[in-house]
Amino acid sequence: MMSKTFCRARATVGIALIGSLLLLTTACASASPAATGSTTSPPSTSSPTTGKRADMFPNLNYLHTEGAKIIDAKGNEVKITGISWFGMETDTLAPHGLWARGYKEMLDEIVKLGYNTIRLPYSNELFNPQLKPTGIDYSLNPDLKGLSGLEILDKIVTAAGERGLKIILDQHRPTTDSQSKLWYSDELSEKQWIDDWTFLARRYLGNDTIIGADLHNEPAGDATWGDNNPETDWRLAAEKAGNAILDVNPHWLIVVEGIEKTEDELGNVMDWYWMGGSLQYAKLYPVRLKVPGQLVYSAHDYGPGVYLQGWFQDPKFPDNLPEVWDHHWGYLAKEGIAPVILGEFGGKSVGQDMEGIWQQSLVKYLKENDIGYLYWCFNGNSGDTGGILKDDWKSIDTAKQAMLATYQGKMIPSKGPDTVNASVQPGPRPEVTPVKALQKDLNENKWSKELLPEVHVANRTLQPVDISNFEARYWFTADGEAAKYGPGSQIVEITSVKMGDQNVDPRQAKAELVADPNGATAVDPVYYVKITFAPGTVVPPRQSIAVDLKVYKKDGSAYFQENDFSRREYHWQTEWDHITLYKDGKQVWGIDPYQYQAQEKHKLEEKEKKLAEKLKK
Repeated sequence: MMSKTFCRARATVGIALIGSLLLLTTACASASPAATGSTTSPPSTSSPTTGKRADMFPNLNYLHTEGAKIIDAKGNEVKITGISWFGMETDTLAPHGLWARGYKEMLDEIVKLGYNTIRLPYSNELFNPQLKPTGIDYSLNPDLKGLSGLEILDKIVTAAGERGLKIILDQHRPTTDSQSKLWYSDELSEKQWIDDWTFLARRYLGNDTIIGADLHNEPAGDATWGDNNPETDWRLAAEKAGNAILDVNPHWLIVVEGIEKTEDELGNVMDWYWMGGSLQYAKLYPVRLKVPGQLVYSAHDYGPGVYLQGWFQDPKFPDNLPEVWDHHWGYLAKEGIAPVILGEFGGKSVGQDMEGIWQQSLVKYLKENDIGYLYWCFNGNSGDTGGILKDDWKSIDTAKQAMLATYQGKMIPSKGPDTVNASVQPGPRPEVTPVKALQKDLNENKWSKELLPEVHVANRTLQPVDISNFEARYWFTADGEAAKYGPGSQIVEITSVKMGDQNVDPRQAKAELVADPNGATAVDPVYYVKITFAPGTVVPPRQSIAVDLKVYKKDGSAYFQENDFSRREYHWQTEWDHITLYKDGKQVWGIDPYQYQAQEKHKLEEKEKKLAEKLKK
């Protein structure tokens, strides 16, 4: 079972100097039939829906929209006020906490606490029948024993619906080890992403417990909105996936998150926000769905405990916050353009410190503007935010709960909670990258006398992998004159080595400092920590070897970590392509600083070219 800590993706931005380069980096076979209460096959729909929402299930309580409101099947306005319960997107392939409690008991608690909807994150690897769920105490969850991750999802959906809860499915990650900034990745094509969504729509067709599809969690990085670039335009991708889902079930809400930043036509960043949080362009370039009344926008918003954004340091804080929220996403609801849900927000404090004041102000803003929410999170193991449950998975954070209890909507009952078409199975699964680098770094200081990264080499296959002939490189700069940082000026130590969750002999790995001759300059030389492994070092299936490093200067001076290409503050090990891997001297993973610089230069040239062509017209 993976570590019981979790860190959501950041909106952190740093400037990295590699040599004389200014680099911009940003920081979170078929399965067996389902064993659910019923496997009723609902009606199918083969022809696309066009122009209006088809009443395929007039007796079920699906939802739709009118202006900025969400309406139930009887025409009553409903307020989605729910909570995220994560875990199915991780290697456990099941909601977290099932090692401590039964899932039905936890669902009962969610109802008792007054929430009416669960946002249920998943990874596309959930649909791989070769992967087995972990982290479940089957004495507490006997009816989950022997089930696949997908079959556990069936159970959660059915049990939630029987209790009057609604569910929004959230495609949180392509693989269990990392989020992707775009909706596709090297391991999940756009086609596979859409195929998996339409598979879910077919499997649960007629089950009105599931009311919507949160298409992709936290679009970020290169994601754009409305520029018609098929490689980056999140609006176009959301339309493509949303319409494919509506062809199967025209009653699902299509939940479209924002992006991370807005840019001008040259690619200059005009405004940074949270990953998935910026919906500034949604009014100018709305998502166009073939079925009206099914679009819901969603934003993510976090506090200073996740990252100290500029608006938290404004002298007008917290009075400046409503203007920030209005500008990025709240205007959609206030102007009656479309419903918007705050799809994630959360923090450890609800007191009178900065984070607590931010949370209280945000809940007040949501209530005053009739905006629903899906709080992050129910779990007791969210590293940056904490949850409604405490670490023991049983005690309630009463202060958080009291805050959220001031704004909760009514329950939204379902009429077909046990409808699961278990004969609908996912298609063949894409191949995963066999070996990749993961990274974790708890050092929050921009200036630090020690670099303390945790570098993982992860085996993503179902077979053991010998990594004796592998090399990992962690890239950084010495932040000073080349003459001052010559051979022997810096020291690297390995403080621990783990295989999975177990400590192993630190001599399994070797770390050396290398001054890279390709990037040496008179002012700021480029270094990397070269990590190699002892003969016979084998990483078991779906595990990683983690090497904790300590790098420091003999003269005791500090590093400016934000200049370091491979550095990213992250409290949970996750995929990071700024650490490079080599097998027998050949690069097999990641991107080095020079490749990155060339890539960014090419992107800028392409943007300039397109702008020049546009101006000619």
